[in-house]
Amino acid sequence: MPLLQVRDFPQELYDSLTKLAHAENRSAPQQTIVLMREALGQPQNQLQRRRAVLERIEGAEFSLPEGAPDAADLIREDRER
Repeated sequence: MPLLQVRDFPQELYDSLTKLAHAENRSAPQQTIVLMREALGQPQNQLQRRRAVLERIEGAEFSLPEGAPDAADLIREDRER
């Protein structure tokens, strides 16, 4: 896993980060990863990733190309064979 080192990190940000990490029962590096994922729009856990995918699916518009056969007709034809 890559190592990220930040030089001249402002003390007040570091204090806020460690305070938030403590409140969330995380280490400062773990909290940093969580905050970076949120800032970059990358959900941090499986449940959040699944919710994000479902939201994308629900918001998408799906349509069949013009002239595509009806699904019921295809199933009926398959059953008759």
